[in-house]
Amino acid sequence: MSASPAKAHALLALLLLVPVASLGTSMGLWITPGLLGQGVYLASKIWILILPALWLIFIDRERPSLSPPRRGGFLFGIASGLAISAAIVVAYYLLAAGQLDPAALRALAVANGFDRFAVYVGFAAYLILVNSLLEEYVWRWFVYTRWEALLHKRVAAVAAALCFTLHHVLALRSFLPWGLTILGASGVFVGGVVWSWSYGRYRSIWPGYLSHALVDAAILAVGWRLLNSAS
Repeated sequence: MSASPAKAHALLALLLLVPVASLGTSMGLWITPGLLGQGVYLASKIWILILPALWLIFIDRERPSLSPPRRGGFLFGIASGLAISAAIVVAYYLLAAGQLDPAALRALAVANGFDRFAVYVGFAAYLILVNSLLEEYVWRWFVYTRWEALLHKRVAAVAAALCFTLHHVLALRSFLPWGLTILGASGVFVGGVVWSWSYGRYRSIWPGYLSHALVDAAILAVGWRLLNSAS
């Protein structure tokens, strides 16, 4: 495939995927937060998961792969995950703890059943083991590589991270004030840059997934402590 069609395909792929994540989040949390909104949100999640696979098979005409880590990168994954996790914990104690309303957050958690330890652990296991892996598959392998076809690798990492951050801003703003939303979104963006760079360097989602999973574990640990501080 020549350069121009390849770039056109990359741009089309981004247009078909990136806005859908924000649309689903907006519908589910802001525009029609009910049965319709949740339906649109679920449909958007399914779409952003199946589009990359369909694109790989029918547009790129390549075979699916388990993204083997042939170049290594696990040490980087562990180190970056621990570093970002430490920054999250420090940011919580120095910047966020005084601005959060534990009682309001606990009420939200109780309404959704997340005040029960077993439910919270199950939810945490899903986010750490499944959701973070799916996000690496969508936002690093697919979205980052589309940007890589259009831009220099370093710029592509920033562009992919911005795309990854957009729908997180909408989600965070639904239960946090603007100051903490910006703080949280900044953390999401930094993580997105690190994990996109990781994919560009190691050509595998697994080092980034390891880092991402460690970061999610730290966030969920802080979240559980916050919920219990209001009990």
